[in-house]
Amino acid sequence: MAAPELGNVLLTIARAAIADKLALPMQPCMTHAALAQPGATFVTLKLAGELRGCIGSIRPVRPLGVDVRANAVAAAFGDPRFPPLAAYEFGKLKVEVSLLTAEEPLDVVDEDHLLARLRPGLDGLILQFGQRRATFLPQVWDALPDPREFLTALKQKAGLPAEFWSPQMNVSRYGVTKWVEHEIHSNGLSELQQ
Repeated sequence: MAAPELGNVLLTIARAAIADKLALPMQPCMTHAALAQPGATFVTLKLAGELRGCIGSIRPVRPLGVDVRANAVAAAFGDPRFPPLAAYEFGKLKVEVSLLTAEEPLDVVDEDHLLARLRPGLDGLILQFGQRRATFLPQVWDALPDPREFLTALKQKAGLPAEFWSPQMNVSRYGVTKWVEHEIHSNGLSELQQ
């Protein structure tokens, strides 16, 4: 399911969904058999190399095509960290789509045990304690390559103190296949990054 053709389709759907909300001309969307299957995606938007929005789904509860379209619109217009995207920003926007694998619960006894099991650069991580929940995509390892710093920042994102740990903490990991808009190559496909 993670073929380059699928990535090109998902990137096109994401950009077209944003263009539609801005009432801008849209590139016709392509089809792919995987679009009707349940899928969980994150759509990340960047301007001049800086984050401009990122929204996604952890679990595959809707068809992949619907999920990426909804997350693209939410990343552009509903990320509470940023104002809604303006039409003048659209042409400079870089779109990234991450397709998540199923989450894998991690049975860990303490924070050191979790740190020893983490695979930097590969693992997306979900932390949940009571009603507090947060995730980092594997791409966050680029900014936070140290496992302890990665975990500390994720706890803080969940609204937990940096030093917090509880045996009731639920931890899961997942992987992603990521596609990023780059210059279109001679084969007409966006570059695939995994």
